[in-house]
Amino acid sequence: MAHFAQIDETGVVIQVIVVSNSEINDLPFPESEPIGVAFCQLLFGADTYWFQTSYSANFRKNYAGAGFSYDAGRDAFIPPQPYPSWVLNESSCQWEAPIPYPGDKEHFYYWDEAALTWVLIVEEAN
Repeated sequence: MAHFAQIDETGVVIQVIVVSNSEINDLPFPESEPIGVAFCQLLFGADTYWFQTSYSANFRKNYAGAGFSYDAGRDAFIPPQPYPSWVLNESSCQWEAPIPYPGDKEHFYYWDEAALTWVLIVEEAN
């Protein structure tokens, strides 16, 4: 199965649909993209914009989702920025906190944007 992301005029992903491999002549990316785009435009209108996305992130950095942005310069789908302080990793096109996640597998943390730090989630005793 192939996946295609519809984007609006500003590059924001509206939806992602699945297209049968038979509709793209069982071709791999990038040969499949123009065929899939034509198929999507046949279904949704010639004035719609589509880009192929990879469920396994083999191309365009990330699998697209509603609310993601398509960056033509990077040829990548970028998720929404979760917090103003987070910075885009140019290599992965993923957002990263200004300090690394503690990486503690025994505990869970949440990001506190006001304090710019990770905060331990404390479980209450029974």
